[in-house]
Amino acid sequence: MSGRPRADAGPLVPRAEIPPWLRALTEDVTAVTRSVDNRGGDRSRWASMLPTKSRSAAVLILFSGSWESADDHPGGVPADAEVLLTERAPTLRQHSGQVAFPGGAADPGDDFPVGTALREAAEETGLDASGVSILATLPSFPVGVSGFDVVPVIGYWHRPSEVRVVDEGETARVDRINLRELLDPDNRFQVRRKAVGIVYKGPAFFVDRLLVWGFTGGLVAAISEVSGWDRPWDKNDVRSLEKMIELAGSRQESGFAELHPDDRDVVDARNAESGGPR
Repeated sequence: MSGRPRADAGPLVPRAEIPPWLRALTEDVTAVTRSVDNRGGDRSRWASMLPTKSRSAAVLILFSGSWESADDHPGGVPADAEVLLTERAPTLRQHSGQVAFPGGAADPGDDFPVGTALREAAEETGLDASGVSILATLPSFPVGVSGFDVVPVIGYWHRPSEVRVVDEGETARVDRINLRELLDPDNRFQVRRKAVGIVYKGPAFFVDRLLVWGFTGGLVAAISEVSGWDRPWDKNDVRSLEKMIELAGSRQESGFAELHPDDRDVVDARNAESGGPR
């Protein structure tokens, strides 16, 4: 993987410049990786699936809302806290129709990963980057055989700007989703599908007709856990992925040519023993 831009994970600003309800996330950025890994499996196995010439990418996980923590929600999530999400165009070759954080592959000349995340977010949503404070970067996540190694960049939107779909060929929808609603136990469950010897099961959220699962759902779940934002929810509520996609009314692919970071706990051992994917 030589030649790929280097990204050292960690906070990028002093603690005093970070909203109190985001400090648990930024003060131990490796906790998100541990949360994902604790769902089971071998991280090194998934990293080994990256092609030799894997591409570096970055996503912008952008939060907005009041500076001070709230007393009426775990982790102090303010009532007006939001996170910026996009729905990818259904015509895209990879992860079509899926809900994602804005972001994409590094370009030559990018100040990776922050510059990549901000550039891609502006191109996809029309975001005015001058209103964004970059707080930290997380360790990178390999995104299976799609060949990307993705660095999540954590931002605080201290001066929110208008956002919109800029290019319908790339993005179908851009939304600021209320964080409390997204994390509401009634909107949380797991999705499952078995195909070609692989059993996928991972965290999912359904709000405002957006189905958040896969790479994005896994990161939201891990961030919520390590930040102390979780409210008790029914982890035994496991739903069909295809049925939830249908309910969302989106023209998305379930992406089983792609393997997401939170898939690492769900390869059926019996399939592996019989020569299935490893």
